[in-house]
This record gives sequence, structure tokens and C-alpha cells, in this order.
Amino acid sequence: MQPPLPLPLSTPNRNLVRLTLVRGITWTGFLAAVIVGIEVLGFELLVVPVISVIVAMGMINVFTWWRLGRPRAVTDTEYLLHLLAEIAGLALLFYYTGGSTNPFISYYLIPVTIAAATLPWLYAWIVASAAMACYTFLMLFYEPVPQLSYGLVSPNISLHVLGMWINFGLSAGLVTFFIYKMAHALRRRDMALSRTREAALRNEQVLAVATQAAGTAHELGTPLSTMAVLLNEMRHDVAGDSRLESDIDLLRQQVDTCKSRLQHLVASADRRRLAEPEIRPAATWLDQLVQRWLVLRPDVTHAIEILGKRGAPELAVDATLEQALMNLLNNAADANPENIQITLDWNNEEVIIDIRDHGPGVSMSIADQLGDTFVSTKSKGMGIGLFLTHATINRFGGGVSLYNHEEGGTLTEVRLPRAIAGQAV
Repeated sequence: MQPPLPLPLSTPNRNLVRLTLVRGITWTGFLAAVIVGIEVLGFELLVVPVISVIVAMGMINVFTWWRLGRPRAVTDTEYLLHLLAEIAGLALLFYYTGGSTNPFISYYLIPVTIAAATLPWLYAWIVASAAMACYTFLMLFYEPVPQLSYGLVSPNISLHVLGMWINFGLSAGLVTFFIYKMAHALRRRDMALSRTREAALRNEQVLAVATQAAGTAHELGTPLSTMAVLLNEMRHDVAGDSRLESDIDLLRQQVDTCKSRLQHLVASADRRRLAEPEIRPAATWLDQLVQRWLVLRPDVTHAIEILGKRGAPELAVDATLEQALMNLLNNAADANPENIQITLDWNNEEVIIDIRDHGPGVSMSIADQLGDTFVSTKSKGMGIGLFLTHATINRFGGGVSLYNHEEGGTLTEVRLPRAIAGQAV
């Protein structure tokens, strides 16, 4: 049995990670300051309780790192308790190191700032009240350290002033680090929400198009059947005229292809079939797709090239993906049916299909909009084909990019994730 996968880091989890980093930096700095004060500056401190407080906060940090490895999400209440533990630890340390006369006393603003930026209104006020209560207590009760007030670094700078300067630098750095990271996380969340909204709007448009397509598919059945009957009668009437017979046979082949595709469209509407793509070799699938496309576009000349040399990649495919590739091939043929170049390549993660035509290329004024809305490069097009193509390939975890080739024409690049051989579908 495989162990459960860890949950992704939510915003409270990430904030607790940052608080743990801040705590580690801060208390390591306090330990260094205590050692320098005792060994270099000759501070008269109660060493045992001071070191005990620092060790206790270090143990809390170790426990917090262990807890962050658990799958349970961090709540606001748990985050509040961590900040209150920080304030309590600071109160004990400052009590044995000069109380309110300790130049680092203003460090209390760090947990207050963090709480105001990350916690609900009530919890932020609890942290602020706790910090104020501890500060007030330390104004009245503490173990004095005379050297803080009277020790001199230079004729104009006392140890107290120097400590205030160091504390300002430490506090400014930590506040900048924490607030920047939090703001960066908020920006990333806003971008993710924006992408989600865009995807929802696109899915609504796709659903509307799909609904209309389903009705149209049923409506087209009758005229196609009528056309097939008339073509049979015309074939009988022109018997002996080889040129007309050839043209009518081609028309009948096209009608039969349309009827087959409509029947396949209706059959593929079964959601369970759409939800279970078939795993197929990429090269075989692409070759068969191109052969079916050539039946619809007999005016096309083309070349297929397989660049990959190692392995035989597989793709998860269904009818919608085939139709998406067919749309891209038709776009290339509409631009210029001569010498369409189709290239198949792959790497360890993706299969890349390039379709290069020798048409006029894509106008830069609409290049960024293709596939996002109903924008068309054709004078009589509606842009629905590219829109549905992008939506389908994105659903398979891939992407479509259109480039103006340096030698003329358009290069359409399709990237699809490789399927794992033998993967269950």
C-alpha cells in the first residue's frame, strides 16, 4: 500500500512555513547576541534561563517542521497559537535580558505585523493585545542588565543605541521578506482565479457550441440522405460518360464521408466514451488521421516526417482530439493546399506535431486572440474551429501555438503529453 500523498500547501500552511523560517533566523540571532554579550561585552546575565528559553523555541521550531510534513492542513487557530508562543518566548527572553530597556523590545512588532497581514480581525487583535500586555509587564518587571544603558561602542554610541539599530535592520528585513512573500502568494492566487474564470467562460462557450452542433448533426442527416439518392440516380443517368461518372463518384464519396462523420459524432456523444480516451501509438494514429483527412481534401499535397528516433510514444486520444487535429489540417489546406508539411517529434514528456503550410501567414493583430475567442483568419470563417481546437487540446493537457514561419506561411505546433505505456483508461 502506497503512503498517502502530502496535501498541497494552502495559504495558512505556506504562512506557517514562513513563520518557521522567520523564527529560526530570529532566535539564531538572539543566541548569537547573547553569546557575544556574555563572552565579549561581559554582560551579567542569568545564563541558564536565557539559554533554556532559546533552546525551547528551537524545539518548537523543530516540532513545527515535523508537523508541516503531516497531511493535515493548518488552521487559523493553530497559526494564532504559534504567534502567541512566539510572543511568550520573547517575553521570557526579554525578562532575563533587561525587559523594556532591551533595545530588541520593539521586535514585538514583527508578530503583530504578521498577524495583521494573515489572520482574521479578531485573531489579529488577540496577538496585538498579547504583545502590548507583555510589553507593559516588562516595563515593570525584569532582570536589569546595566551594560545595555552604560556600555559604549564609541563616545557617541551606546550599546542600547547600537542594539536598536541592529533590531531595526533585522525587523525591516523580516517584515519585507514576509510581506513580499505573502503578497506574491496573493498575486499567484489571483492569477489562478483569473485563469479559472477564463476556463469556465470558455467551457460555457464550448457547451453552447456543442449543443448547437448536436442539433445540427440530426438536421443534416435528411439532406445528406437526399443527396445520396439523387447522386445514385445521376450516376445511372450518365452511365457511359467516364468523366461525369468520376465526378459523381467523388461527390458520393464526400457525402458518405459526411454521413459517417455525423454518425460517429452522435455515437461519441456518450460521456463515458469521451471520459475514457484510447491509448494509441502516436505515429500510427497520426498516419491514419491524415489518410482520413486526404479523403476529404483530395486537392492537398503533403509530406509526413517522423523526427523521433528512440521509442514509440503513445497518446491518449478520442474523437474530439481527432477532430481538433483535423481542424488544424483543414486550416493549413485552406491557406494553401500545396506542399503541407506534417512533422512528428517527441521528448520524454511530450509529443510534438508541427503542421506547416505555405499560405499568407497569420496577421499579428489577431495572433494573440486565436483560440481564445471566435476569431477567424478566413474572410468567411466564424473562428469556431480554432476555438474548439484549443479547448479540446487544452483539455488533454496540451497546447497549440501558431507562428509565422521565417520562410513564409504558418507553422502550427501542437504539444500533447505522452501517455504511459499500458496505462489504464
